Amino acid sequence: MRRLAMILLALFVLALPAKVSADVAIPHVWETKKRLAKPDLSSLPRLRFLTTTDFFPFNFLDEEGRLSGFHVDLSRAICDVLAIAERCQIQALPWNELEPALASRQGEAIIAGLAITSDRRMAYAFTRPYLQFPARFLAARESSMEEPVHRAVDGQRVGVLDASAHEEMLRDLFPSARPVTYSRASWLMSDLKAERIDAVFGDGMRLGFWLAGEEAEGCCKFLGGPYLAPEYLGQGLAIAVDPEHPHLADALDYALQEIELSGTFDELYLRYFPGGFY
Repeated sequence: MRRLAMILLALFVLALPAKVSADVAIPHVWETKKRLAKPDLSSLPRLRFLTTTDFFPFNFLDEEGRLSGFHVDLSRAICDVLAIAERCQIQALPWNELEPALASRQGEAIIAGLAITSDRRMAYAFTRPYLQFPARFLAARESSMEEPVHRAVDGQRVGVLDASAHEEMLRDLFPSARPVTYSRASWLMSDLKAERIDAVFGDGMRLGFWLAGEEAEGCCKFLGGPYLAPEYLGQGLAIAVDPEHPHLADALDYALQEIELSGTFDELYLRYFPGGFY
């Protein structure tokens, strides 16, 4: 069992070739050697992105009621790369109206964190994922646990949210750890600060925001990782388009690659995730 877990762990731990700015690792998904062909969108009358207002910091309303967020700025960057800014629009809708709106041609693409499932792959054409959410360990700043983490957590009390994908992942890939389950994230983080548990295992993005916030009071640090496991955590964030227009998904892939290779993705990532979660 232990050998199998270590083999699986080796498959899921990603040593990303990431740039580092202000000690923040930035995830990159595109190869630099294989450039995609620039698309011809001269016949495209409009590119309207559909999103929501309740997925901070990806799409939300700012203090002045303006649609803002990582997805909003990414959409604008895509339109700039494709040279169609004058035909580019972004519309916010309630979550349950996104897919019907795309189906009724009220928009051309959904950029709102739509999960990539087998059923949705039948219904939509997806771009390549441009951002994934890794699992991370968090421990007290003075913790003596060090790399390799799979050995460091041997016998340690690791807090995790009950019945979550992270609990399943922790039990499968780190079988020597001692999971301590919680029904509320606030209780989980409170016990970490009080050192009633040795570490926390969970969503890297949420843990990163907590770590950078006032509540953490500089108590803790990331340990090991990031751990990317699509079988547990999903495929990541991608843009969905009508399957009858796969050329549009190809065009968006071209733009996403250019955004990363030009450094624009780095700027957006640091703007909305200044502490990083990789």
